[in-house]
Amino acid sequence: MPSEKAAALITNDAVVLGLLAVILAGVFWASSLPNKGVQRFFAFVPALLLCYFLPSLLTTFGVVDPETSRLYFIASRFLLPAALVLLTVSADLPAVFRLGPKALIMFFTGTLGVMLGGPIALLLTSWVAPDLMGAGPEAIWRGMATVAGSWIGGSANQTALYEIYGAGPDVFSIWIAVDVIVANIWMAGVLWIAANQVRVNRLLRADASAVDRVREKAEAYETENARIPSLKDLIFIVGVGFGAVGLSHALADPLSAWFGANAPWAQRLSLDSSFFWLVLIATVIGVVLSFTPARKLQGPGAAKVGSVFVYVLVATVGLNMNIGAILDSPAYFLIGLVWMAVHVLLLFAVAWLIKAPAFFLGVGSMANIGGAASAPVAAAAFHPSLASVGVLLAVVGYIVGTGAAWFTGLVMMQIAGAG
Repeated sequence: MPSEKAAALITNDAVVLGLLAVILAGVFWASSLPNKGVQRFFAFVPALLLCYFLPSLLTTFGVVDPETSRLYFIASRFLLPAALVLLTVSADLPAVFRLGPKALIMFFTGTLGVMLGGPIALLLTSWVAPDLMGAGPEAIWRGMATVAGSWIGGSANQTALYEIYGAGPDVFSIWIAVDVIVANIWMAGVLWIAANQVRVNRLLRADASAVDRVREKAEAYETENARIPSLKDLIFIVGVGFGAVGLSHALADPLSAWFGANAPWAQRLSLDSSFFWLVLIATVIGVVLSFTPARKLQGPGAAKVGSVFVYVLVATVGLNMNIGAILDSPAYFLIGLVWMAVHVLLLFAVAWLIKAPAFFLGVGSMANIGGAASAPVAAAAFHPSLASVGVLLAVVGYIVGTGAAWFTGLVMMQIAGAG
């Protein structure tokens, strides 16, 4: 069982935000040093991965407690939708939609990996460590069913599975920790893949030409229209980004409340989740604006401002990874790692078979495992112009998450002999 935590050293979010900003600045400063040894290090450990990993040390060593901090909530509710708008407004959406069916194939491969990995990990546990299986509300399969909801859809789907299968509070708290830590470890792997996508594409024998065309077209457009931003440009960028955030919140709250009150079936599709509507509306606004003169904001750096927001979000996500938590329940984390390994191995096998590029592998996975908060971040790590692909796939995850996880829970219940 998890041990009682000591109070964090820093509880003031303003101080924590300052620490995160200094960490981000320090990583970028170090990555720009001309020293050959430093450059070799950053060739293997990308800057974005460090921006994700270093904040986790603040949590691991008790400097910050992410459960009492509001920084992730603020970043995900304000900076994430603003980033989605600014990254999407400058994207060539017709080119993105011409990427082909491999994105969906890899997404559903990731879904299947979660649906297979959970039962396989549980079956191995029943053979190797049957004493961990538990019984009644605290049975291990009930907690794993909630993780299946999280890893196929998101937190709203996880809550639905918690209610459907009645997981006890102790097993649920353990599996929340497993969910966060194991998912974040794989997120780090996806960020590494993004930084080394050429090498990974070579390993997968992938035809990355479609993704390369989108990226090259975006870079060419930025080069042709780039200019030193004036104060007016920056104010316009901030106005578009946070104006869209305000509109998204204004629409998301009543929409989710209406569906929650009037459509009992809405929970299965996450339509009663305001975060679902927030992400979806922000993306739609960005898509619409990309066909207007607002796309010219790419010239003075709309995508760069959006990328700044993404890096701040990545740092706050990193705060949620407490590596030391693994020591509290090592057996459960081992089960989670086996589960994730099945997911990852299946993704690589299918990507190799259909010659899918690393971008589809990474984003297809994170649209399942991380949902709307992580999929666009993973996509933007490959290139900012591709963030919208992550959002679109995450929406599919929201839709199929509860049903797929419900079926996975039924299979795990049979394995556990809970009938």
